[in-house]
Amino acid sequence: MKTSLSWLRDYVELPADLTVEQLDDALTNLGMEVESIVDQAATVKGDLVVGKVLTIEELTGFKKPIRFCTVDVGKAVPQEIVCGARNFAVGDLVAVILPGGELPGGFKIGARKTYGHNSNGMICSAAELGLGTDHSGIIVLPAGSAVPGADARPAVGLDDILVEVEITPDRGYEMSLRGLARELSYAFEAAFTDPALVPAPGGTAEPPHGVTVEDTVGCDRFSARVVRGIDPHASSPAWMQRRLVAAGIRTISLPVDITNYLMLELGQPMHVFDLNRLSGPLVVRRARPGEKLTTLDGVARVLDAEDMVICDDTGPISLAAVMGGETSEWQPDTVDVLLEAAHWDPVMVGRTARRHKLFSEAAKRWERGVDPSLTLAALERAVQILTTHAGGTVDERVLDLDHVREPEVILLDPALPAQRIGLPYPADRVVELLTRIGCTVAGVEPLEVTPPTWRPDLLAPIDLVEEVARLGGYNDIPSLLPPARGGSGVTPAQRRRRTIGRALAENGYVEVLSYPFVAPGLFDALGYPEDDPRRSAVRLTNPLSEEEPLLRTSLLAPLLGTLKRNLGRGQRDLALYEIGSVFLPGGSTTPPPAMGVDRRPSDADWAAANAFLPAQPWHLAAVLTGEIEPSGWWGPGRTATWSDAVEAARIALEAAGMTADRVSVAAAELAPWHPGRCAAISVDGVVIGHAGELHPAVISALELPKRTVATELDLTAIPAAPVVQGVRISSFPPALIDVALVLDRAVPAARVEAALAEGAGELLESVALFDVYESDQLGAGKRSLAYKLTFRAPDRTLTSEEALAARDAAVAAVASKFGATLRGA
Repeated sequence: MKTSLSWLRDYVELPADLTVEQLDDALTNLGMEVESIVDQAATVKGDLVVGKVLTIEELTGFKKPIRFCTVDVGKAVPQEIVCGARNFAVGDLVAVILPGGELPGGFKIGARKTYGHNSNGMICSAAELGLGTDHSGIIVLPAGSAVPGADARPAVGLDDILVEVEITPDRGYEMSLRGLARELSYAFEAAFTDPALVPAPGGTAEPPHGVTVEDTVGCDRFSARVVRGIDPHASSPAWMQRRLVAAGIRTISLPVDITNYLMLELGQPMHVFDLNRLSGPLVVRRARPGEKLTTLDGVARVLDAEDMVICDDTGPISLAAVMGGETSEWQPDTVDVLLEAAHWDPVMVGRTARRHKLFSEAAKRWERGVDPSLTLAALERAVQILTTHAGGTVDERVLDLDHVREPEVILLDPALPAQRIGLPYPADRVVELLTRIGCTVAGVEPLEVTPPTWRPDLLAPIDLVEEVARLGGYNDIPSLLPPARGGSGVTPAQRRRRTIGRALAENGYVEVLSYPFVAPGLFDALGYPEDDPRRSAVRLTNPLSEEEPLLRTSLLAPLLGTLKRNLGRGQRDLALYEIGSVFLPGGSTTPPPAMGVDRRPSDADWAAANAFLPAQPWHLAAVLTGEIEPSGWWGPGRTATWSDAVEAARIALEAAGMTADRVSVAAAELAPWHPGRCAAISVDGVVIGHAGELHPAVISALELPKRTVATELDLTAIPAAPVVQGVRISSFPPALIDVALVLDRAVPAARVEAALAEGAGELLESVALFDVYESDQLGAGKRSLAYKLTFRAPDRTLTSEEALAARDAAVAAVASKFGATLRGA
């Protein structure tokens, strides 16, 4: 919300000596984030002075009219200036910026020769000074309003303070001068003048134009008035243009500027129709399937059944509360206008704006909540300003279809503010503060509080407590840390996630946090089959982005997007991981009961709420691309392969307390992995994830480097780690024996390792694969797997016979199961 301090002073009696720091503090303490406070005088640097035009010489021979002027700027010698504008005459007072000055936007002014004459400065237009959008003519000051050489800033309106604040979504009433001035009246205990308190005629039995509202939920109030015979060429007054420009709104025409001006002043968005372009009476209803509307921005839009539209006999002519249509908009020759002010459902407006990506100034206010009592006052103000500056005849008939519900009474325990805030607030102080913001307070215990119509955010006792704290002064609330309660520390699940994350980080992985939102098209890019349950995702009712309305069912989807973004920023060797929840639909279809914040929900309500939510298991995902071992002067590096993705899973499971004998790896097929390079990771025989190389089609669709590998595990499915028993460490030397086994290439190395361990018996301390060899000499479809076996006894030094016997038993087990032979035997 942008405005000027002088405009605010029209409605609140701020101190005459108010400083920028005081204004900043007041707005901040009221709960608003101050974006900027700018002194307009400082936007034009250097000498901006009043000049009196002494002579004008018309220059000919150029493509456009040019004038050579001499201007009295209060110096001994008149200033020579070349100017292209023609809306001033000899004797007029104008605004002149002298050489060395600088206009808004960084445009520096100097002395130069142009069109064959010296030009020492510039005669300024409103657009050049940042006061409007009119470049066609310069600013001509009223005769006798200033003397040549005086500072021109006060004369042209550059002596104001511009204020821009960020309004929180729950305080829509602050998106108006009426709301901001009311808030500042609290801070400075100053008199407030409500601009909405204007005598306005009520609805008449006969309307000025026929209107029917079919959906009184989407539109609970619709008001309209008609003015005929206005001057279509009447321009907006300079004061209105200055205020609109200061608020960041482009001036268009007098009728449209009036609606924008009153939207800023009162917070009531309005729309102006060309009465003669309407065909028949108006109908306010929900859109019908297949209907289309071309809005003022020239875009043909397909309407949704939730959208509210205003229609005439030709169909929809306006996307209600968001943007008007081309067929009924104001035109340069419009002489008869229908002014509309209505009240729309905030939820409907918010969804419509996001659906069509039309975040107009009106929609921003509607979705935050607008005072439903403003419609007639806004129309009266619009009629007064329009007829004052453009003439015309006001139709005495007034349309007002009112279905607004009265605000509900909130029961407030007068002791609740003190209990929640920690400061003593006597009951009379609570009543005083709530009355100040416009509430009607009755009763004693409890207080019966009726919020004002402009505060739709006040719905529960806790909302009133917040207002007591805010108006009572945030700075008066001491900053005290609450006493820490004794607890059991982190839960086992939290400890497991931290341990896994730490283990991966220690192995070179970098943790990232991704948004859980995904686009529907991502499922196709990941190659999910049509019947894949991961395609069934939870759709958000009010997503941050319409392009990503779904919650992730896999961590890989957003993680691969993060990988691509880092690749685009010049990174080539990446090892990323994320631990987070995924969202799997399938909960109860019965909505949970409404639960307040004033007490703990009952066990039944809590269970119903959790049953309604989707399942949210915790997953781990990791992706690797590029070199896992860097190259350099020491030699070549090593590119990440599918085995590194499997190793990432092993690292995580080991950190989770799963011993090697409980973890198994087997070939599998699952999108988005390559069918021949995908492994299923199991714990105690239950598959809890997959790892391997991504499918080439997925890599192509997501524009990732070739051979990118990934793993994803369901951490929630991993069983609890057993209590670890202390192992007695043997002080006797080990017996190290290597074996190379030749067997079919299709036999997984993990199964061979398990068979070796089973056959070797208790003397085997460890087994590790250290070489894989393939050659035609081994035979078709054969390969050699070389393992390092470590044998050790806890109570003695093993003899060579014992070690060899254990080795032979291990080899025999593999030979029995897989037909393996010792290489070289």
